[in-house]
Amino acid sequence: MTIFELSKNLFFPPTKQASQEGIIAFGGDLSLDRLVLAYSSGIFPWPHEGYPLLWFCPDPRFCLKPEEIIINKSLQKALKKNPYRLSFDTDFEKVIEHCAKNKRPDQSGTWITDEIISAYVNLHRNGFAHSVEAYENNTLVGGIYGISLGGIFFGESMFALSPNASKIAFASLAAHLVLWNFDLIDCQAYTEHLSRFGASEYKREKFMQILKRSLKTKPTLKAPWQLTLNAADCLKILCLAKHE
Repeated sequence: MTIFELSKNLFFPPTKQASQEGIIAFGGDLSLDRLVLAYSSGIFPWPHEGYPLLWFCPDPRFCLKPEEIIINKSLQKALKKNPYRLSFDTDFEKVIEHCAKNKRPDQSGTWITDEIISAYVNLHRNGFAHSVEAYENNTLVGGIYGISLGGIFFGESMFALSPNASKIAFASLAAHLVLWNFDLIDCQAYTEHLSRFGASEYKREKFMQILKRSLKTKPTLKAPWQLTLNAADCLKILCLAKHE
């Protein structure tokens, strides 16, 4: 299969043309308009060292409905203790920089390059990218960042320097997405960590149907997000959502 090479024109081929590995195109740039078009089309960049910039739309897609997140007993206890000061969109750049440095099993490097950091900071400044921060004694010890379009949150990466910091940040994000009536958290590709939260595989066709409907029916919340719940309250929201 021939992989489509992007030009200066803002265009992506139909997602059905993706390779078996999920590669839909290569080349292009990380401009604001191209990234917004990509995510709106179910496509995301995933740099690989030694290759031109690669764009992916995998099948299946790993996703999670916010109201279906699984909070195990140990995390429930951590949320009730409310150990960290949480916030939204207060230190996006530091969150993504920590994610870039975060070591992961079976990875010798990081896909979060300097170019990715610059591009996503620009997305944040334009209201499309958001972060969740967890602070301990005014020190950033955990967080998540991702893209928000319509009722979809496209999760990109998370990090933790203290116990449960990223898990509490993720649970808090999910609780607020429930309150804001979001449809889906896109986790992109399978990870054991996110599977424990209840994420599951969606056929690409199903994911694209949800994405298109969500973009048509839900507004994009571009303004800086405001955290309105502490960790303990987030647990209550998620427990209530489970029983509705």
